[in-house]
Amino acid sequence: MTVIRPAAVAGAFYPGSAPELQAMLARCWDDARITVGPVPKAIIAPHAGYVYSGAVAASAYARVKPAHGRIKRVVLLGPCHRVAVNGLALSGADAFETPLGPVEIDKDAAALISDLPQVQVFDATHAQEHSLEVHLPFLMSVIDDFKLLPIVVGQATPDQVAEVLDRLWGGPETLIVVSSDLSHYLDYDHAQAIDRRTCRAIETLDPAAIERDGACGRFPVGGLLKLAKAKGMAVETVDLRNSGDTAGTRDRVVGYGSWLFTETPGAKAAANDRDTGNGETDFAAETKALLDRHGESLIRLAAASIERGLTTGQPAMPDLASAPADLARPGACFVTLKKNGQLRGCIGSPEAHRPLIADVAANGYAAAFRDPRFPNLSQAELPEVTLSISVLSPQVAMTVKDEADLLAQLRPGVDGLVIEDGGRRALFLPSVWEQLPDKRAFLQHLKRKAGMAPDHWSDGFRARRFVAEEAASADLPPARPLWTLPE
Repeated sequence: MTVIRPAAVAGAFYPGSAPELQAMLARCWDDARITVGPVPKAIIAPHAGYVYSGAVAASAYARVKPAHGRIKRVVLLGPCHRVAVNGLALSGADAFETPLGPVEIDKDAAALISDLPQVQVFDATHAQEHSLEVHLPFLMSVIDDFKLLPIVVGQATPDQVAEVLDRLWGGPETLIVVSSDLSHYLDYDHAQAIDRRTCRAIETLDPAAIERDGACGRFPVGGLLKLAKAKGMAVETVDLRNSGDTAGTRDRVVGYGSWLFTETPGAKAAANDRDTGNGETDFAAETKALLDRHGESLIRLAAASIERGLTTGQPAMPDLASAPADLARPGACFVTLKKNGQLRGCIGSPEAHRPLIADVAANGYAAAFRDPRFPNLSQAELPEVTLSISVLSPQVAMTVKDEADLLAQLRPGVDGLVIEDGGRRALFLPSVWEQLPDKRAFLQHLKRKAGMAPDHWSDGFRARRFVAEEAASADLPPARPLWTLPE
């Protein structure tokens, strides 16, 4: 006997008839932010009613379309909203019904994870759950023929989710989809601020940085981020909006975002290099040579990304296929904006997780429009703004017995520093020594940035240091203005 899980939210979250649903999907594609690039291995996309989040989801699914004949298995994870579950729940159904027809459940995929202690079959949590169902019409629109493994994720650690995903990872025939909305029912400005922080956590593959109210799907998202970091994947933000931008008022909004995860050749090797460590002298020499060759181009790329953000709301997208090999390799950078000598935005990647040119483009845009400490950069401010890029070395853990030992080891003007304790963390670039040349003041201000007391210390306190090389916009030839797009 075939068991069908009926569509639970057809006619509510999306149209209940096939013609109306197809028309609604077409409107979602029309309103999507279409980008060009590699087909993702995994995506994060929202699950609200189509009128609110459909275009944001379509922004991610548009990049899946080129693989419409290749993808045969979709692993779909989402949070539970109706019936709580511990761990991860499979469905006992043979198919999920939709207005576009049934989607067959992949029993072979389910068998791959059925022995894991965090996995169970629990149909009650699937029965009315919308976080998975709303993705099915999109998947059916962009993939020719596939089987589905739907998984509702309840209370689960990133390790537990990552273990499941790792077993199901497969090859190019498998697509991973994680369903999540962002902040809920805040006013527009507060929602934007917390959603930007969640976006940065995703871009830096840092599940611990996602706040409790930052994403309803933080448990499945956390597992994907952990595994993506282990695999050295690149992540790209393709859309970030909220219901106030689409179909709702701005007094109580829900946030939505779409992210793509791609497998980058050589990235895992780079991750291994970070674990073993490379000499600072070698890094400084190699990075200085890289910036001598490409520093001006990277500055112009960051500036172009900001200009594109002002006109389209999206960062620039460098062409990885035609990029120089040393810029297409994974790299970590921070982009700093200053206005009349005062900080105007600073966003970056603590560790390499995508090609350096992609990191520069993304962080240039983010420094202008996603630093929660500042309002979005305006066109009128551009003549007063300078831009610099710091390329970071791999981080090296410091062995310290107390604060005095840490202070003794710090090298003013040389070390960038990351501190962490009790889930709180913060980073200072080496350039901060210019404003805080005293070791103790440097550390105390970094503690305050992390939300710690200036005199905080505990047995769990951890510190990592790194070095950085910088390219600055002041070095650009005056005959080529900074704020013009490259030809």
